[in-house]
Amino acid sequence: MERRGKEERETKETRVSVEVNLDGSGQARIATGVGMLDHLLEQIARHGLIDITIAATGDLQIDPHHTAEDVAICLGRALKKALGRREGIVRFGHAVVPLDEALALVAVDLSGRGYAALDLSWTGAKVGELPTELIGHMLWSIATESKMTLHARILAGASDHHKAEAVFKALARALGTAVRLDPRLGSDVPSTKGSL
Repeated sequence: MERRGKEERETKETRVSVEVNLDGSGQARIATGVGMLDHLLEQIARHGLIDITIAATGDLQIDPHHTAEDVAICLGRALKKALGRREGIVRFGHAVVPLDEALALVAVDLSGRGYAALDLSWTGAKVGELPTELIGHMLWSIATESKMTLHARILAGASDHHKAEAVFKALARALGTAVRLDPRLGSDVPSTKGSL
């Protein structure tokens, strides 16, 4: 069973193409025009062992908002497509990840219900050229579009760069666990309802 998903989106503000392979080796080919956004998304690929290809162009002369938002929407939808009926997956995953002084906790449930509970605090308005307010918005969009329950919390940290990167590394590890196939399940869906 090939677990791949692709999503494209074109508006007056952006043009985005996203492909994911849940059974990859952590390869990332990401170009959004926003360096910090690329850096954070690369963490999901590398530490979740999910191959991700993203090509995006947007109205960056205004600000990164539309690009970050539409990339997150497409990534969530591509993940949803790759998961299919969610047969045989572990379903749940969590990780606590440090990055120097920063510490982040992320827990996910590939429940088929999109929800995000976020406890993120930032010192500054931007990390690189990415507004820090967009980080939570992106996580919310990924969660709702992929139909995943996502809890993310920054437990410690002084550097916004370190905190943001720790969150995305924790998301990667949690997601990498949750999407894994459990051979004991076979083609069963991990739910007492029989569907997710």
